[in-house]
Amino acid sequence: QPQLVESGGGLVQSGGSLRLSCAASGFTLEHYAIGWFRQAPGKEREGVLCISNRNDIEYWTDSVKGRFTISRDNAKNTAYLQMNSLKPEDTAVYYCARRAFKCNVISDLYDAWGRGTQVTVSS
Repeated sequence: QPQLVESGGGLVQSGGSLRLSCAASGFTLEHYAIGWFRQAPGKEREGVLCISNRNDIEYWTDSVKGRFTISRDNAKNTAYLQMNSLKPEDTAVYYCARRAFKCNVISDLYDAWGRGTQVTVSS
C-alpha cells in the first residue's frame, strides 16, 4: 500500500526556516505529483504548492511565493518543502499527498496522504 510520512516540522521563530520531508514507500515517487497542503486551527485545509512527475511546480497560495520551494529526490523516494522567511500565519499542520502524474489543487484527487507534521512559527 502507498504510504507517505512527513517529518521536519517544529517550532521556529518568525523569519526562520524549516525543511519538511515527505518520505514515500509502497510506490515509485517519480511517477506521481506531490502536493503540500496545510491546515491551521479553525481553518479549512488549503493547498500550498505542488510538484508534478515532470517537476513542474504550481503555487496555490500566493503568500508563500518567494518563500517556499518544493523539490524531489527520486533516488531517495522523497519530496521536500523548503520554507524560508516563515511567518506566524504559516503555523499549521502540513500534509503531503500524491496524485498520478499531474498536480491539481483539488485535494479529493489525491489518493494517499501522510498524517501531517506540525509547523509552529512564533512571533
